[in-house]
Amino acid sequence: MIEISLRGRGGQGIVMASQMLGLAFFKAGMYPQCYSLFGGERRGAPVVSFLRVDREKILLKCDIKFPDEMILADSSLIDPEAIRSQVKPGGKILINTGPSDTGAFSFLSEYSIGLVDATKIAEEVGLARVMNTILLGAYARLTRHLSMDHIIAAVEEMVPGEKERNIDAVRKGYASLVIPRS
Repeated sequence: MIEISLRGRGGQGIVMASQMLGLAFFKAGMYPQCYSLFGGERRGAPVVSFLRVDREKILLKCDIKFPDEMILADSSLIDPEAIRSQVKPGGKILINTGPSDTGAFSFLSEYSIGLVDATKIAEEVGLARVMNTILLGAYARLTRHLSMDHIIAAVEEMVPGEKERNIDAVRKGYASLVIPRS
């Protein structure tokens, strides 16, 4: 079983990202279970979404307290102590951050880290600040759990408009992933 925590701010598409990622896993023949937590629905407020996937039907109905992987759409939400107390040792963490920050996360050396400048890519492809599809492309490359075809199929099915722009964003996220050397 893989347990994933996605964290960001309202307006970045975190809830939709977890749903699309769940659908991509479903298309890959796995069973997803997805839920989100957030306070008042407002742009910029912290949002957390969780996804649990397995090759067998999932009977658990509890919270995910210690995920295997984490996707951070906003690097300002990084709390090193919280990450260490939550993400399982050796887990994978994908962070939306600028290219100059490649050495800034050495304090997370016990994890496999992937960095992508999803904010810049979102602006380049015309998605404003919605970066969910970019993060999904980078996630596919970082974890190797899913093929690009599964991610793109989920995006095609779930994104209501701008399908080509979002598919381009998935590909750019995949191609732009940086894995810093330890």
